[in-house]
Amino acid sequence: MTKLEPLRSLKGMRDLLPAESGRWLDLTDRFRRCFEQASFGYVQTPIVEDLAVFARLGVGTDIVSKEMYDFEDKDGTRVALRPESTAGVARAFVQHHPTTPWKVWYFSQHFRHENSQKGRYRQHHQLGAECFGSSDPDIDVELIVLLWDFYRELGLRQIRLELNSIGDPESRAAYQQELTAFLRSRADRLDQVDRDKIDTHPIRVLDSKSSTTRAALQGAPTLVDVMTPESLAHFDRVKAGLAAAGVDFEVNPHLVRGLDYYTHTVFEVVSDTIDLAIGGGGRYDGLVEQLGGDPTPAFGFGAGVERILLACDAEDVFDVAPTPPVVFVIDFGGDGSDVRDLCLELRRAGLAAGRAYDQRSGRAQMKAADRSGARLGLLLGDDERAAGTVTIRDLVGDAPQVSVARADVINELRKRLT
Repeated sequence: MTKLEPLRSLKGMRDLLPAESGRWLDLTDRFRRCFEQASFGYVQTPIVEDLAVFARLGVGTDIVSKEMYDFEDKDGTRVALRPESTAGVARAFVQHHPTTPWKVWYFSQHFRHENSQKGRYRQHHQLGAECFGSSDPDIDVELIVLLWDFYRELGLRQIRLELNSIGDPESRAAYQQELTAFLRSRADRLDQVDRDKIDTHPIRVLDSKSSTTRAALQGAPTLVDVMTPESLAHFDRVKAGLAAAGVDFEVNPHLVRGLDYYTHTVFEVVSDTIDLAIGGGGRYDGLVEQLGGDPTPAFGFGAGVERILLACDAEDVFDVAPTPPVVFVIDFGGDGSDVRDLCLELRRAGLAAGRAYDQRSGRAQMKAADRSGARLGLLLGDDERAAGTVTIRDLVGDAPQVSVARADVINELRKRLT
């Protein structure tokens, strides 16, 4: 019989295996604790949504026009795999009408058909948080500081916060006129891809990664020059709040983020060790209305898990080791029934217990116990079975080996572990 060719994961997709997965779980749990302290609750939205949920993000963005996985469902509905989470969470807000301010956090998978790159796969993962229902600039400060403190708790130090404001619609309309005129005057110096955006999405040119375009943008007008007093006051309050929290930042007038729904504050946290943004977001006061809801101010961010861990590796922080069992049960000469039953009893009592399988020899089981990292070994042999006892052996120290009654083993273990 011809051997079948082994199947592999698709390009840009990857498996998450132990012990790396334990690090992901710990990262998520730290994020959860951080945001639950500020009254954020967990939200989960579907991976598949109606295409319209994401199409309204902005037709000029690469995410919508080039990268989204979209297809026709069996019932004829046009759907898409989630390319980002904010729009889906906003759709949930519109649908369920929760009490505001609605403060939520999430851990989600995203799908974008793009070339795989450092810290970004076609299926990638984000931690994020959103707040709906408040236009208070202190909300902007709260979420940015919570994210910053989360990074600092992980041990990250070579990071910096970039901040900007893209104002309200009135400010942005005035700015687009000035910027468009400037870009037209330098069109021959722009990368072709950016040249095509001049008349459709001129602000997106500011986000260009082309060195040619970035050089041509020297001397470009800034939005601050045409901002309304209300927008300036909002931005000033955000900057003052960050300063009061002891969070250093730099204002980057070219920071606009990659989606069309942002207003007022936008920000990114950049890791200098990997030269990539590891989190970012901003205010999006018009998105809920675009999705059919009442006008509702909102602020949120996403933080890429893969990039966060790359930054941690580069700084040699947040190294999470696998959690070993507390005890390892070893059977000498039996058929494994005693081990099976004792492990079940230990686990139901809240003690992490390991064992070997396939009726391996006592010597092989002892080696497995040493490899497991367990603190204590529980030995069951013919003598123990006859006497109704269990022998407790210290696997990491030099405490004397003791024999205890089978009925007392859990209490004895708890005393030792305490």
